[in-house]
Amino acid sequence: PVSLNPEAFPAKLWRLVNSPRVRSVRWDARGQGLLIDEQLFVAEVLEAAAGSGSLFKTKSFTSFIRQLNLYGFQKVSKGLVVAPRPLSEGGRAAGFLHHFHSPHFCRHRPDLLVRLKRLTNTNKVKLAAGLALPTRPADPLQQ
Repeated sequence: PVSLNPEAFPAKLWRLVNSPRVRSVRWDARGQGLLIDEQLFVAEVLEAAAGSGSLFKTKSFTSFIRQLNLYGFQKVSKGLVVAPRPLSEGGRAAGFLHHFHSPHFCRHRPDLLVRLKRLTNTNKVKLAAGLALPTRPADPLQQ
């Protein structure tokens, strides 16, 4: 997305979920939520990139989930979820997956990403008052 800082959490998450090389996180069947295989995600994303300029600033899955929550993602369900594409070797994955949803994070709708705002205390007050949150433009040096 053109107007989104490529180093922002939503942009990184978008690249990750749309990467054919990443098996640990995928869209749900409707393209309106994320399915995350925790064990594979930790090994494939959080720990694997730790020495080479990590994609995210943490190796902790709990901290990653906290970031999702700060950007307004909500946990949808627990337990067995069948993924639309394989999350692990051997075909369609069925097992414990974390399922998260945000109305501003949908497959085929990168234009919605600019609406994902980190929920700081100031932003929470603005949202409660019905005020719009400012959008931070992309840094042209990072593109």
